[in-house]
Amino acid sequence: MTRIVADISVSLDGYVTGPDPGPDNGLGTGGEALHTWAFSDDPDDRRVLREATARSGAVVLGRRLFDVVDGPHGWDDTTGYGAGEVGKPAFVVVTSSPPESVRLGDLDWTFVTTGLADAVAAARERAEAASSDSGRDLDVVLMGGGATVGSALDAGLVDTLSLHLAPVVLGTGTPLLTGRTPRALVQRTVIATTTATHLTYDVH
Repeated sequence: MTRIVADISVSLDGYVTGPDPGPDNGLGTGGEALHTWAFSDDPDDRRVLREATARSGAVVLGRRLFDVVDGPHGWDDTTGYGAGEVGKPAFVVVTSSPPESVRLGDLDWTFVTTGLADAVAAARERAEAASSDSGRDLDVVLMGGGATVGSALDAGLVDTLSLHLAPVVLGTGTPLLTGRTPRALVQRTVIATTTATHLTYDVH
């Protein structure tokens, strides 16, 4: 069964970027510490990354995050989605208007202009098709940014919330859960490493 999984790294004080994020500084000042775990050699960190990306049938992201990853300082062969761990899933971008051009033209991009729910539905179709082709269940992953993940939680679109809690206090930045619709969560897994505490919840 295809699940909708919100997967994002967050600081101890609840921020998914540091202050002043932008196209040339996607994670904001100090925000790179949020993703230290993703480049760690710790076997548990590697397993978390490998298992999550291996189940990715399609990935949803917002326009601001797309502008960062497709920008001149964005993804490359070593820092792309699950680099070194997974093939290239379909990517679905929520946006008011598609970009005129795409730098990462070797990736499968779909731009949805009719809202987040439609983007998630489009991603589900792609993930279900990929599941059929591969013979195993693949998920839709909401990778961010924070506003996209938060809006999906508010709208009841998320089945599973996967947080990578980084041991850093950023003080300010882009909050993940402030002012959100109340949701009941059921904790499923906790994996602690030296670089993060990986938490998985079912969302009700």
